[in-house]
Amino acid sequence: MRPQLGAYAGKDYPAPVSPKMHTPNLDLLASRSLLLERAYVQEALCSPSRTSLLTGRRPDTTHVWKIGPYFRKVGGNFTTLPEYFKMNGYRAVGMGKIFHPGPASGGDDPISWSEPYFHGIANFEGKNKSWNAVPDDLIVNQPLRDQQIADQAIKTLKRLAPAAISGKQPFFIAAGFHKPHLPFVFPKSFLKYYPTVKLPDNPYAPVDMPEAAWYSYGGLRGYKDIHDLHKSGGINTTLPDDVVLNLRRAYYSALTYTDSLVGSVLAELENLGLANNTIVSFWGDHGYQLGEHGEWCKQTNFELATHAPMMIHVPGLTDKGIKTDQLTEFVDLFPTLVDAAGLNPLPICPNNSRETALCREGSSLMPLIAQPDKPIKVASFSQYPRTVKKGNGEIKTMGYSLRTDRFRYTEWPKFEYSPEFKPKWNELEGIELYDHKIDPEENVNHAYDEEYAVVRKLLSKILRTGWRHVSLV
Repeated sequence: MRPQLGAYAGKDYPAPVSPKMHTPNLDLLASRSLLLERAYVQEALCSPSRTSLLTGRRPDTTHVWKIGPYFRKVGGNFTTLPEYFKMNGYRAVGMGKIFHPGPASGGDDPISWSEPYFHGIANFEGKNKSWNAVPDDLIVNQPLRDQQIADQAIKTLKRLAPAAISGKQPFFIAAGFHKPHLPFVFPKSFLKYYPTVKLPDNPYAPVDMPEAAWYSYGGLRGYKDIHDLHKSGGINTTLPDDVVLNLRRAYYSALTYTDSLVGSVLAELENLGLANNTIVSFWGDHGYQLGEHGEWCKQTNFELATHAPMMIHVPGLTDKGIKTDQLTEFVDLFPTLVDAAGLNPLPICPNNSRETALCREGSSLMPLIAQPDKPIKVASFSQYPRTVKKGNGEIKTMGYSLRTDRFRYTEWPKFEYSPEFKPKWNELEGIELYDHKIDPEENVNHAYDEEYAVVRKLLSKILRTGWRHVSLV
């Protein structure tokens, strides 16, 4: 989910936002929350991003850089966010897409939950169509999967409310909606909110972009309707205008559908008398590209892929709404919720935390509630792995990306997997430097411009020194 929501209106995203988003429920939640206007994911892909957030550790620690591996097998037996609340007497219940479903999380990581997990059935979805506006009368008897998840969340709230209200047992409920993930499936009536949409104003790749930075959007081209267009997904290729417009409209409609489901769950929390003593956090696992730069999906280190929505409502502290544009990261959520709930704080992770069950590689965001204009770190870090063809062979590289107040800086070193799991900083496959002061859309790579030489040297040092040295709290 992109942070292209009504609550973010007025922010460069990354250019003037069009169309105006219809997200009344998320906007209402944001008006009572700490709204993090510049929150960045650790990797713009579902499984690595969620693993990072739910363990409080970064991809190079979890060793989850793609969909497949289960962190407890490749990283360590790390305590997760829901597991920690469960250990502290909470009833931990999960549903929908929280961890990445299936083998990537060992079957939703059963140790994290107090009871069996709920997924729902994916009605009206498949690989033939990249989007589907389902007639509303058809979903009465075959509700869409996210409706099933919302219904399960409401049912769970009703079941756990008495024990929570009496003080017998608090709850930790995680409800993961799938949309606006591909395929963009939603009730047809939601198209009415977006009668017209516009094409991106920057349909070409950044000037002087290294090849390693590009993703050929195979996730979209895997759908038959897109596959049949016979597009390569190559740099500076694009889809037909009508296809682009339809996909963008479908994405927006799916997002507004998700907003309606969030609203129904929050309304039940209010109806049960739990709203005034329940912490609520909302987040998307990464951003999304909708034809900007000619790119689609996530799987890059661009601003559109790494920047995602996050907000945290803490009753009594954020009720009047607090906005902050300070740099934050998704790895910060675990220690923040622990702090907000008054549980024992997490220690910072040692350099090698494989044998450390509970620790953090982020920072609590609670100081931003009292001082939203005071930075807690000078940079946010993201990364993405890429295999680059070179000559007759292939090179494995890892794009390490740094976001400061003004710049996005990325280096693509060769990456040594097992047994070292380390970048080779002296063997680079590309460098990127985007100046958000003059180029918020990241259309021109200034990495080799002489006027940016000093800035590049400084940013390279910060990037290679790493996240441990940018905290200000």
